[in-house]
Amino acid sequence: MLLPRIVTAVILLLIILPVLFLTGPVPFYILAGLFLAAAMWEWSNLNKATPSSSLFFAALWLVCASCLHYFGIVANVSSIVWLFFSIFWFLFSIWMLNSGLINWTNLSPWVRVFLGFILLLMTWLAVSQARAKGINFLLSTLALVWAADIGAYVFGKMLSGKVFKTKLAPSISPGKSKEGAIGGCLSVFALAYIWMTFDQKYQVNTSFYSLVHASSFSLFCFAIIAMVGFSIAGDLVESLMKRTAGAKDSSRLLPGHGGVLDRIDALLPTLPLALALSDWM
Repeated sequence: MLLPRIVTAVILLLIILPVLFLTGPVPFYILAGLFLAAAMWEWSNLNKATPSSSLFFAALWLVCASCLHYFGIVANVSSIVWLFFSIFWFLFSIWMLNSGLINWTNLSPWVRVFLGFILLLMTWLAVSQARAKGINFLLSTLALVWAADIGAYVFGKMLSGKVFKTKLAPSISPGKSKEGAIGGCLSVFALAYIWMTFDQKYQVNTSFYSLVHASSFSLFCFAIIAMVGFSIAGDLVESLMKRTAGAKDSSRLLPGHGGVLDRIDALLPTLPLALALSDWM
C-alpha cells in the first residue's frame, strides 16, 4: 500500500507543480476543475446515483464551471458570498454531525447530489480565487489543512485517550480524538509562525497567515482555530457520507489514497472561510 501511495503522490506533484508555478492562473483553473469534476462523480456515486447519472452530473458540473469562468465570475465573487458560505458550512456541519447518519439518509438522493454540486462549484471558485490572490496565499491555505491533518494524526497516535476519555466523533470516525484536534491546532500555529517569518524576510506578506495577523493577534488566533475546526468538520462530513454509503473510500481514482474527495474533503469548508477571513479582517 505504501508504494502505490508514494507513486501516486509523486505523479500528482509532477502534474500540479508545473501548472502552479510555470503558467498563469488559467491552466490551474482547468486542472482544479478536472479534479473537482472527478470529486462530483464520486459524490454522486456515494449518494445512490446510477453510473450513467454520476458521469452526467460530473460533465454538467464541468460545463457550469466553464461558464462561470467564461463570464468572468471567478474574479468577481463578493466577500459577502464567502462569508455566507462559511456560515452555511458552520450550520451544515452542526446539522450533519449532531444527528449522525439520520439526517443525511433522510434526504432525497437528488437533494444530496444537488447539494454536492453547489458545494463543489463553490470550492472550485474558492480555489481559483485563492490562486488569483497569489501562489503564496493559496499554498499557505493548503498547507494549513495539511499541517492540521498531520498534527492531528501524530498527536492522536501519541496521546489519544490519555487526556480526554471520549473520542471526538466516535460514531462517525472512531480514529479521531480530541487530543489530535488540539495537536492539529498547535501544529498550524507553529506553521503560521514559520511562514510569517519567511513572509517578513522576503517582504511578501500575502500569505493567509500574514493577512489575518495584520488585524490583531486575538483575531489571528480566532482565524487559525476556526480554520482547523472547519477542516476537521469537512473531514467528518465526508466520513459520515461514506459511512452512509457503506464505502471505505470515495473511489479508487488515486491508488493508495482512495478518491479525490478523500484528499480534498477538508478544503471544501476551509477555502471559502480563508477567503472570508482574509477579506473581512
